[in-house]
Amino acid sequence: MFHNSLDFARKCDAEDPLSPFRDQFHIPTDASGEPLIYLCGNSLGLQPKITSEYIQKELKDWAVLGVEGHTEAEHPWLPYHEFLTKNMATLVGAKPKEVVMMNTLTTNLHLMMVSFYTPTPSKYKIVVESDAFPSDKYAVESQLRFHGFDPNEGLILWKPRTGEELCRFEDLEAIMEEHGDTVALLMIGSTNYYTGQAFPLKEITHLGHRFGCKVGFDLAHGVGNIQPNLHDVGPDFAVWCSYKYLNSGPGSLGGCFVHERHESNDNLKRFAGWWGHNKKTRFNMRHDFDALPGAEGWQLSNPPILSMAAIRASLDTFAEAGFDNLLKKSDKLTGFLEFLIDALKNDHIRIITPRDPKERGCQLSIQVKNADKTLHTRLTEAGVISDWREPDVIRVAPAPLYNSFEDVFQFTQRLKDVLQ
Repeated sequence: MFHNSLDFARKCDAEDPLSPFRDQFHIPTDASGEPLIYLCGNSLGLQPKITSEYIQKELKDWAVLGVEGHTEAEHPWLPYHEFLTKNMATLVGAKPKEVVMMNTLTTNLHLMMVSFYTPTPSKYKIVVESDAFPSDKYAVESQLRFHGFDPNEGLILWKPRTGEELCRFEDLEAIMEEHGDTVALLMIGSTNYYTGQAFPLKEITHLGHRFGCKVGFDLAHGVGNIQPNLHDVGPDFAVWCSYKYLNSGPGSLGGCFVHERHESNDNLKRFAGWWGHNKKTRFNMRHDFDALPGAEGWQLSNPPILSMAAIRASLDTFAEAGFDNLLKKSDKLTGFLEFLIDALKNDHIRIITPRDPKERGCQLSIQVKNADKTLHTRLTEAGVISDWREPDVIRVAPAPLYNSFEDVFQFTQRLKDVLQ
């Protein structure tokens, strides 16, 4: 299927219907103006060229209209988050009413746990993967403390087996068989930031619900990279950021999913804010809180329009490309990368990400033997922007919207050079 040559990479690019999208992004360059090989979309996505246009439009409307922009702007600010909902719902496999863009990731995670982590004296534990992204672990530990529980006792870690890097679903099943009666929440990252392993979301959801637990996912390293099919999979909630594969800019807003079975549950506790209140009476100011149905009802404040404009620019680009098309290219692009790394036949490195494309997104994690970050530093000096994660992994993510097959080939050539 694959050939180890520049001609083959260029042939793949010439036949790729998505290759023109690369020109819609700003590609970082070195001091001489040559494009860098940017394989770090799993940390910060590149900027679509239309982003500045979208933001400038809102700045102009603000300058010309002032407060009237809330209703009179070309894209009125009052309902601005609604302009993002349809395209965002497509990327996570949800109904539009189940999705809202708001706040930032960890804020949304805490808001969701207010509603869906409802511990009792006997059923209070939380299960996370052992190498969850630190902010997730900090958040769930703080929730345990907030409710009066010791995290050392209340937090259960789903760990890889000794000598392995990847988590096995049967080990999670064993955890639930042993502890399920005391577990209140399964809070799992959809795609592990370190290994790139994409977890079986449907199986995890069914497992948690079988034991009467709530189930939530952090899609930070999955959204725009895998299709989680949230509505059909059926978790209670999910949260994500938008600045990685969704290319919305550093520190931009996050997103939130609440399954429709909870949309009108008045018994759910929540931390409320006025933007989650009934739109018809929101500006009356003197009504008791009347939650909007669906995910919108968890909003707190009116949205930051400039950040949302950047998200809208990226989501419009995704919609133009077609997410199914991007997923197909991602499989091929990552498969080519895997093939080329294997062809190096170098015992100093190995891929720890699952070999099965169904168990990963577009990130491959390269484990470095006796690592001290030297190899990553040399790659950076060679014009490659990748990502180092302690203690011993270089994360490489060819994002299908703007990375090319030639990028992947040139990366492995430079990797070969620095290994020598």
